[in-house]
Amino acid sequence: MKFLRFASGLACALTLAASALAATPAKKPNIIFILGDDVGIGDIACTGSDRFKTPNIDALARGGTVYSHAYAEPLCGPSRATILTGRYVFRTGATNQDATGRFKPTDETMMPVVLKKAGYVTSAIGKWGQLPLGPAEFGFDDYLKFQGSGAYWKSQGKKGESFELNGQRVTVGDKEYIPDLMHAHLVEFLTKHRDDPFYIYYSMSHIHAEILPTPDSKPDSKDLYADNIAYMDKLVGKLVAELERLKLRDNTLLVYFGDNGTGGGHSEAATVKGRRLNGSKGDVLEGGSRVPMVVNWPGVTPAGRVSHDLIDSSDFFPTFAALAGAPLPAGKIIDGQSFAPQVRGQSGKPREWIFIELARMWYVADQKWKLNEKGELFDLSDAPWTEKPVAPGTTDAAAVAARAKLAAALAQLNPAGGFLDDGDGTGRHANRDENRAKKKKAK
Repeated sequence: MKFLRFASGLACALTLAASALAATPAKKPNIIFILGDDVGIGDIACTGSDRFKTPNIDALARGGTVYSHAYAEPLCGPSRATILTGRYVFRTGATNQDATGRFKPTDETMMPVVLKKAGYVTSAIGKWGQLPLGPAEFGFDDYLKFQGSGAYWKSQGKKGESFELNGQRVTVGDKEYIPDLMHAHLVEFLTKHRDDPFYIYYSMSHIHAEILPTPDSKPDSKDLYADNIAYMDKLVGKLVAELERLKLRDNTLLVYFGDNGTGGGHSEAATVKGRRLNGSKGDVLEGGSRVPMVVNWPGVTPAGRVSHDLIDSSDFFPTFAALAGAPLPAGKIIDGQSFAPQVRGQSGKPREWIFIELARMWYVADQKWKLNEKGELFDLSDAPWTEKPVAPGTTDAAAVAARAKLAAALAQLNPAGGFLDDGDGTGRHANRDENRAKKKKAK
């Protein structure tokens, strides 16, 4: 009898203790979002690359979760606008590289504004690209930015001669490597704010063209592209080492994501399982939009897991807000769907489809099927290598059901009812060909 009373009392005590723990809010994680530039799944070992070695990103994957079905808009401006606002481009107007620069802080709320309400200090380090104004105007407390893409060395001319650090123009030395300067500022920010919850939008230079020698490249290097991937990976490793040195690693969520697929000039080399992906940067195809994604939060994110949950670039906004305990902006449609439960190892409520748009091209897709703006249905059973057209009049039950499901999703979104692209239809800079012609004529 005494044993039964003791067991009953112990059970009650354990129940109360468990309830108390459940009621105690989890500590807010530090959040570092690492954005690779023109990095497709064929460029990173843990997401399938046949050729390239990325031991530090792979280590994050072993200690965390790799997402096999993560998608981004296939060009950097629209992709970054969606990442930072959580809203699809037909809502923000960021349908092409030029249009991305038109919206204002009065129109769109970016991530730092939301997280600051939860007590976070924020920094944007690296490429600001086609985004409008600057990081400070959109709420970042601290920033280092270079305008454009692929800034590495002073010898590149205007692109590499200087960068902006919290409103001050800083000249780059002849032997200084801009990615190293970005890392140095990152370490300075971490050290200064080690006692504060922080959010860092770390937008790397690598591996955007122009593909130049890195500080580690040998004089006779025959593969500068591989050198750049290796240096990017090295910087990720150095970041992790700094977090460990500052005793910040255990409570820091690291997310690695590609802003779009591999650049066209390197897509032949970025194979997965011996096969080239279907399309590359700028294409509204798997190779243009399917990107590497690794999530790592020690002791929280499941280790060594590959998740097949659908993710698109709008999802980081609500996910980071949920993890931080921050309210989403009132009066705005947020297209992203939080995967915070999955970050914590729970099943959550995965997406049923993702949406991607560039210019006046768009599609919705799940893991098996894709429907575009023309009403064309594709079988993705061999993706990301091929996307097989499905005959319009097919009677295959699975295809008919998929069309109905995805058509309903497109009807719900109604992208044609939002901002319609006014560019040349490619999503790229409208004056790109004109500028190239002028440069060629001047030579």
